[in-house]
Formats: sequence, structure tokens, C-alpha cells
Amino acid sequence: MDKHFDHAAHESEIYWLWEENGVFNPDNLPTANNNRPFSIIMPPPNANDPLHIGHAMFVALEDVLIRYHRMIGDDTVWIPGTDHAGIETQFVFEKKLQKEGKSRFNFDRKTLYQMIWDYVQENSGVAIEQMKSLGASADWSRYKFTLDPDVVEKVLDTFEKMHTDGLIYRGRELVNFCTHCGTSYSELEVVHKEQVSPLYYVKYPLAEKPSKFITVATVRPEPIFIDTHLAVNPNDPKRKHLVGQEALNPITGERMPIISDEYVDPEFGTGIVKITPAHDPNDFRVAKKHSLPIREAINTRGKITEAGGKYAGMSVAEARKAVVADLTAAGLIEKIDEKYVNRVGTCYRCGRVIEPLPMAQFFVKVKDSQNNLTEKVLALLDEKKVKIHGAGREKILRHWLDNLYDWNISRQITWGIPIPVWYEIKGYENDIEVGFINDSGEYVYGSLANLLNDYQLSEIKKGLQQVVAAENVPYIISRTEPAAKEYLPETDTFDTWFSSSQWPVLTLKTNKTGDFDRFYPTNVMETAYDILMFWVMRMLLMGVYLTGQAPFRDVYLHGLIRDKKGQKMSKSKGNTINPLSMSETYGTDALRMALIVRSTAGQDKNIDERDFIAMRNFANKIWNASRYIIMRFSQNPQYILYRGQKPTSSDTVGDTNSNFHLQLEEKAWDLSRSLQNLRLGVAADQVYNDFWHWFCDECIEENKAGKLPDEAILDGLITFLKLLHPFMPFVTERVWQELRAAELVSEPLLITTSWPVDIHDQKDNQT
Repeated sequence: MDKHFDHAAHESEIYWLWEENGVFNPDNLPTANNNRPFSIIMPPPNANDPLHIGHAMFVALEDVLIRYHRMIGDDTVWIPGTDHAGIETQFVFEKKLQKEGKSRFNFDRKTLYQMIWDYVQENSGVAIEQMKSLGASADWSRYKFTLDPDVVEKVLDTFEKMHTDGLIYRGRELVNFCTHCGTSYSELEVVHKEQVSPLYYVKYPLAEKPSKFITVATVRPEPIFIDTHLAVNPNDPKRKHLVGQEALNPITGERMPIISDEYVDPEFGTGIVKITPAHDPNDFRVAKKHSLPIREAINTRGKITEAGGKYAGMSVAEARKAVVADLTAAGLIEKIDEKYVNRVGTCYRCGRVIEPLPMAQFFVKVKDSQNNLTEKVLALLDEKKVKIHGAGREKILRHWLDNLYDWNISRQITWGIPIPVWYEIKGYENDIEVGFINDSGEYVYGSLANLLNDYQLSEIKKGLQQVVAAENVPYIISRTEPAAKEYLPETDTFDTWFSSSQWPVLTLKTNKTGDFDRFYPTNVMETAYDILMFWVMRMLLMGVYLTGQAPFRDVYLHGLIRDKKGQKMSKSKGNTINPLSMSETYGTDALRMALIVRSTAGQDKNIDERDFIAMRNFANKIWNASRYIIMRFSQNPQYILYRGQKPTSSDTVGDTNSNFHLQLEEKAWDLSRSLQNLRLGVAADQVYNDFWHWFCDECIEENKAGKLPDEAILDGLITFLKLLHPFMPFVTERVWQELRAAELVSEPLLITTSWPVDIHDQKDNQT
């Protein structure tokens, strides 16, 4: 053996050895269908992106559990996959088009979809190969992609079933819309940022006494021209006398009735608020409650609508300046508070301000009276059928479940699974707006009624890019174009989370026959805590709906990886760590162990290059300790056929030796208990300290002094290689092959050997 472990020389060779022997596929192992299933569904990374340090964390943690459960004899499977990542991927592709002087408006949706598909396929192998380089012992024969045809069909099945069950409806609701990305989002994807905004105090003349005014404070003066009502709190003694009176709109002069609603905060501004239903969630709810008109001031392009008159076509920022200037000129600005602090919803993708807009979209009812999904998930938590690992995270999950709004699943993008809906045309031409590429290659947008004056329906369908149908337009659900009447297809795609929320069910039902019955519910869902609401909560909602059971029993939430100062990693700060670079420099084992050791579920972890150096040194410690022991036996030919059996001869039995084996077994039990209870960071600490400080510093030194026999120290090495293998698979497997070459062990691969203690023996199992 060389003096140092050369990870670069051995890692790819070892991984090839595992793949060549098919050990990642449980069907090839004697434990298949042994009624002790253990399954993990991999969180699917973006098929088009390279892995970052967070991906390396989940690979390391999940692979520890998979290798451990494989060795204790469970029927173990880790199902890998990648995600089409709808908005993220289209966002990246549009930036690519922009560099080429093009945009999505240059292509019909079929052409654009194919272009993105080809782009993703060119890069789709990157994430998989990188996960392999990190030692992921996933069953690649069961790999799934979120746009695989069989996966898509199951997603459509779910949509149809939920629609039939009354859990999906189409309605004109206020949605979170990013005018830059051109799509709506659910509330979960809106990032609320604190900022300083001017607070404008606007004077409204009273209708019956125009010389008198009431003052309204607002951060959004630009849509005043479409406001129809003001409101006060009915319990506000200073202002309730205004209820029933009318003020004049300071822009249009229209009469504005003053109503009362308890949602109004008497402490905000002047205690009087303007109601802008089309562009504020609270105002929208008030408008529905009081049957107020809902007029739109801002369109999906972030421009002022035709209702804005002289302001029409301006951006929101331009209109705000113009409106304030006009109000100031009219003497209707009382004052401006330049230091008002508020929270503004922003797009989680591009960071721009989200515009609440009323749109006809498809929604999932999460609190249906007949089939309350949130109640079912809360019941699973109450009954301990799902356990959340991560301090305080269950409380956060419960809060969201208690306060969850209906889920908007419509996305105005091309890259994704199309919603299988068709809109009836005849009689509704004025209620449908269409964007398409005409035969001359020009983008055309307008009402279908107007467009049909200049274009054939066939040309519109051929170049179709966008269909926007009003709430009243009838639709049917169909996966192919209906033949009975003339229809236009829905061009929205499903929210990516709608398909990925079904991932545990989809992967098992579209994979090998019997997998669903064999492995569902899965055992552990391991992922970062920052997508608890995005993904984990939705998987619980959909899993219990589709199967009546939770999709997993334990949720292990790892923290974010931060730099040595505790700062969040970002390219702009220049403090990111490339996991593949660390792996190439210090070895995959060092990368994995550095990420896991001292980690705690639900808590962030600081890390820097020194941590990888320390674990590279640990890998060399394993190598050199093994080298010493193998050399001891190579110098004593009578031990060549020892093969790791328990010592029986009188010269190897004594108080020291017996005590050594008792301690060795106890350390194996301690580690097993930690792994069984998902204390993964604790487990890594234990095996590190036990090997380095007990086995190397004490036991090997006793062996050198002749106080501990060679047979015992070999037993210790064999045991520790097994205990270390889930954490540091490459160096331990390489050492195992050296032991096998020296005829000191007989099993061909460490990865498929049995764990040192039988944790399924109930008499001895203390977990």
C-alpha cells in the first residue's frame, strides 16, 4: 500500500466496481422483499444545473442512511431523479435567448418547448454524473425525470381526479404576478422584504362639502384612478361617523362611498384606507365581502391599463411619479413620509416587486369541507405518523397548514406539463385573448374576436403562444383536442411543485412493477429546511390525498451551509464553495465527512476549507492505520488465512482482549443507535472519535507494545471499516480490497457486507 490514500486514483475505479456488481439495485441483493423495506426518494435537483454545496449535503446524508440500511439487511432502495424546474429553467433559457438578440415572443409554444427540451437534454447528464462522483449509491436503473411520459400521465390523472372530487376549480382570484418573469406564483414563492417607502398622505374632498377633506395614507398612489371606495374600522370612535358618507376620487372626481370593515387598522396612517381590490390581497377580500367592483389599473406587462387615461402605458414607477406630481399640483398632497418602513412582496426568482393581479387561474382547495387536506396532514402530525427532525420546524409547518390559502397551480410559462384544458370558442370570442406568431413571424396579441377579422383560426393555432380566457368561458378537460366543437388549448402549465408534490407516489408507481406496494410509504424524506413549505408540506398534502397515507415517516431537515463567518453563501459575496472542487482537491470522503460531522437537523452549519483538510487527514489516518495492520499480517504468513474470524486460540484470549471486544461491540451499538434515531451529525462525531482516539491512539499503540494481539486489532479494523463505510465509502472500500488481496477477508465488497451488530435482534437492540 502507498503511504497516502490517493483519492484521485481510486474513486472512479471504486464506483465502477459497485456499479459493475449491481449493488445499488435491491433486486440484486439477497435482502430483496425481506419485509423490512427502507426507501428514500431523492430530492430531484435541476436536470440542467451543476450541483452546489447544498446538493452535496443531501447526497452525503442520504447516502449514509442508504448504505447503513443496506448493511443491516433491510430491503433498501434510493430512487434518484431530476426536476425540469419549470420557471428556473425557462428563466435561464430566456437569458440565453436574450444574449442572442431574441425572446420567447419570437416562438410559438411548441417550438419554444422543443428548444428548451433540447437545451436540457444537452446538459441533463451533468447532475447525475456529479452525484455519482459524490458516491451516491442510488439505484440508477430506477431514475426518473419529472417530464418522463409516464410521470406526466400520472400527473394528469391526479389533476382529473382532483377536479372530479371538487378539489380543483378555476376562478378569477388575486394572484401574485411577476411582470418580469411573466407568470403567477403561489403565496409560498413570494419573498417579503422590508424596505423604506414614501408614504403619501392624499387629501380626498368630501362629496357634500368639497371644501373639506379627509386624508388617506398610501404607499401606492398610482392606481387611485380606479378606486371606488374608502374604508374605516367600525370600532374606531374617531372615524366611524364617516361611514355612509362619500368622498371624491382626487384623480377622477367620482364619488367614493365610505364603508366599514374590521380589517382596517385604525393605527395605520390616518385610520382611513382606500380600497384597491385588483392590486391588494386584503382589499380583494374586502371587495368580495362587500360586493365591490374590481377594476384593474395594472396589466401583466407591468403597465397602466387603458383605464388610466393619460397614465395608460406608463410603468408603475412612471405612473407613481406622474400621479404624485398631478396631486401635488392640485394641492391634494398633505405630506409625504419618506421614512415609512413596510414589507413588499418580491419574486423569488428575479427579485422584482410582485404585482397582485386578478386572473382566472386553476386552484387547489386545501380546506374543502368534504375533503380537508390540511386537517388530514395535521392529524398525521398529531398521531406521530410523521415526525419532523429539526428544532422548531414542526411548529412552522403547523402554522402554515393552519393558515394556508388555496394553491394557485397555473403558471404562464411554456416549460412544464401543460394543463389539459380546452376552451370553447363559439360565442366567447370577446372573452378570450390570444398571443401568437403569425405566418410572417410577427407576434400578435389581442381579443380573439378582433384577430379573427384578419387571421384564420388555423394560423392562430399554428403559431399559438398564449391563451387568456375569462372566468366565464366554458372549458373541458381533455388530453387531446376535442372534435365536437372548436376549441383553443390552455397554454398555462402546472406549477412545478404540483408535479413534484406527488414525487414519492409518482416515482414508485411509474417504476418497476410492485415497487409501490414494496416501498410506500417511504421511510425518510431528507431535504433542506428552506423548502419545508414549498415541497415537504405539499408532498404531505398530496400523498395523503392520493394514498390515504403519509408519503414518508420521518422528515430530516438539514440546515443551510454557510461560510466560516456564518454568512449565507452567494456568488456576489464570493464566498461560495464548489463541492466538486473540494472533492477533487481533498477527496469525496473528506467532503462528505466535513459536511456531516457536527451537523444538526434544522440548524445551519458553518464550513470552510480547513474542515475539508481535516477530513482529508482523517481519510489518511484510516489508510495508514489499515496499512500498519495489513503489514503486520503480511510479515506473519501463519495469519494469512485468518479472514477475520473471532480469535479462539489461548494466546489471543485474555482480559485485555476480551475487554477490547466488549468495547468494540459497545461502540458499534452506540453508533447504530444514533443512526437509527437519525442523529447523523452525532454519529459522524462518534465514529471519528472512536476510530482516531480510541482505536488508533490506544488500541494500535497497545498492539505495538504487545499488549493486544494482532488478531484483535484486525477485528477492530474490520469492524471500523464497516462503521465508517456509510460516511467515507471510498477509502474504506479501497482498504477492504487490500484486505481481500491479502486474504484477510473473504467478502468481495465492503458495501454489501453485514453490519457489525444485528440491530434487528430485539433482545440486544437498545435503539
